Amino acid sequence: MGGLDLLFLLIFLFSFQPVVYRKMLQNARLAKIREIGKKRKSRVITMIHRQETIGFWGIPLARFIDIEDSEAIIRAINMTDDDTPIDLIIHTPGGLVLAAGQIARALKRHKAKTTVIIPHYAMSGGTLIALAADEIIMDPNAVLGPVDPQLGFGGSVVPAASILRVLSEKPVDKVEDKTLILADISRKAIKQMESFVYALVKDKMPEEKAKEVAHELTTGKWTHDYPLTVEELTAMGIKVNTDVPQEVYELMELYRAESSGLRRPSVEYVPAPSGRIKDLSL
Repeated sequence: MGGLDLLFLLIFLFSFQPVVYRKMLQNARLAKIREIGKKRKSRVITMIHRQETIGFWGIPLARFIDIEDSEAIIRAINMTDDDTPIDLIIHTPGGLVLAAGQIARALKRHKAKTTVIIPHYAMSGGTLIALAADEIIMDPNAVLGPVDPQLGFGGSVVPAASILRVLSEKPVDKVEDKTLILADISRKAIKQMESFVYALVKDKMPEEKAKEVAHELTTGKWTHDYPLTVEELTAMGIKVNTDVPQEVYELMELYRAESSGLRRPSVEYVPAPSGRIKDLSL
């Protein structure tokens, strides 16, 4: 074999290294998911959004909750027997309200116990999903976030509550028509989100407390990226368990940012047919 042939062979082998590494990581993650599911006798689903790098140039790509996520999670929930608990492990900055709402509704409808496990953070839409679960398990240092609606304005995204504040501080004749239209949309968006959050939590606390929680989380009391700690959530009346299984932390280590050039799926689970979850083994 000549030097040029050897060079081409090395390039060929090097090009496959990321694929092999990625496959090994995927197999390790699925094995850990099986281990957690076997231990907890549940269907384990993960929704992990880390910043990843794409291609040989290492361009950063931020991941968010999208329709593909909701499709995958709803499919996993539909594959799960009514008497099989679901553990959803999430790590996300948030994303599309439509997708997060679909996931929350599907989780809420599942007849067996549902648990959302948050080892680090679940902001915005992630919080919406967590509120739908029967139980929230968080690391003592993990955080959730407000779910106040955000609207596009002038090429950027601004809180709906802030748009409404403009009207309260300026005469209507001094406000542009575009802002008036956005204010109308803002009122509707906040009302819709407040009603949705109330529907998610009303069976977990007294009615008045549920209304108060829904109001605080949706009406702009905090900035959208404000980290709500376990202590603050508990004070609000949201029950939180801080006993995160050690295996979940071990699983998170397998979701380190990858530079393989291949976009991994955000959602993963063991694709066993309905009725087989309890029989899964490593």
